[in-house]
Amino acid sequence: MSTTTVRLDNDDEQLLDKLAVSFGGRSNAIRLALRNLAEDVDRHDALGAFLAEWELEAGHVDEAQVDAMSRRYTL
Repeated sequence: MSTTTVRLDNDDEQLLDKLAVSFGGRSNAIRLALRNLAEDVDRHDALGAFLAEWELEAGHVDEAQVDAMSRRYTL
């Protein structure tokens, strides 16, 4: 396992300390946040790929409909 240095401002430091209580320490909170961020990026990329495929098959994708679907399914 490696060690990484992260510089936090006071607000981020307080937020991390608050999260650490619920998630078993500062390192666990940071690891969970990193995994959650990676999952968010993966979902975003998957949605982009889905929309690109959809557009190839069905024509132009209406941005308002995409926005509504994103809100509905929390994407």
